[in-house]
Amino acid sequence: MNLDDLNAFRQIDTEDMLGHIAGLPQQCRDAWDQAQNTDLPLRPSAIRHIVIAGMGGSAIGGALLQALAAPECPIPISVVRDYDLPAFARGAETLVIGSSYSGDTEETLSAFQQAHERGCQLLALTRGGRLAELAHDYGAPVLPIPYRSQPRAAVGYAFLSLVAVVCRLGLLRDQADDLDEAISVMKARQAEIHADVPVVRNPAKRLAGQLVQRIPVIYGGGYMAPVARRWKGQFNENAKAWSHFEVMPELNHNAICGIGFPEELMTRVAVIQLTSALDHPRIQQRHTITREILMQQGIAVDVIKGRGESPLAQMLSVLHFGDYTSYYLAMCYGVDPTPVPPIARLKERLAQLA
Repeated sequence: MNLDDLNAFRQIDTEDMLGHIAGLPQQCRDAWDQAQNTDLPLRPSAIRHIVIAGMGGSAIGGALLQALAAPECPIPISVVRDYDLPAFARGAETLVIGSSYSGDTEETLSAFQQAHERGCQLLALTRGGRLAELAHDYGAPVLPIPYRSQPRAAVGYAFLSLVAVVCRLGLLRDQADDLDEAISVMKARQAEIHADVPVVRNPAKRLAGQLVQRIPVIYGGGYMAPVARRWKGQFNENAKAWSHFEVMPELNHNAICGIGFPEELMTRVAVIQLTSALDHPRIQQRHTITREILMQQGIAVDVIKGRGESPLAQMLSVLHFGDYTSYYLAMCYGVDPTPVPPIARLKERLAQLA
């Protein structure tokens, strides 16, 4: 694949995933503005826990929020990717946010119904479906997602809507200025990695080319840990490619040993380190030493650095880079990045069993 052939892109990318990726900066702005102006009849003074129930592209917003808020939010934020809530989630002290783009994700619906039965405060983040119906029945507020796409392409709504809610609850300092910076940083980086920038000057295209016929393994710590998860998911769904992610510093206590066998696999693995100037100093040192160990073993390593001053800018700048890279890898493989046939088949089988 010639990654500078935009006509070939259009033939493969039948539902314009590239357009969704390019629109992320504006989507973040729209999501923030809408969440600021939506009525949220909650009881902030009672909240002692926040639980975000979601799966896949809808859950990643909760994971990103969790990392962003951890250094200053005075209450715990949990992300539940399952049918059942943890035992502590009960009563008005727990705010359960059901996040499902379609509104029909069965795991999220199960958790949301449990939250209602346990008397939790409720909020739904959705485009509609059964989740919106349940929220209406329960008298719970709904943050709508007025954006048509695959769930993973609505990450601006999945993330920034939640950030705005937590800010409005008084649990996180106002992020308006940080969002301005993040949007500016994303647009500046976009000028370097958008599809009309040729391979010779486009680091995202070059990275995608290096990943062909390799398994990407993404490393990230702190603010970059959920961003690494996002990269992994984007490689899976957009490029239809195997991928894994590991979290620093935990990976230094196990994964760093698993680089010897099978020997023939080592040339088929590529590690991508997502780093931030805001990483703990020891995490920065660990990334450097880990990179040396991997390269001595003959494993390819690339480093993607966050940009901007704020945590939000650092996170979104690297997330956006990963979205573009996964898209270019899809083009390398000649696969349409939007459809996800295995997920559709799995849902059909589950429906039959139900």
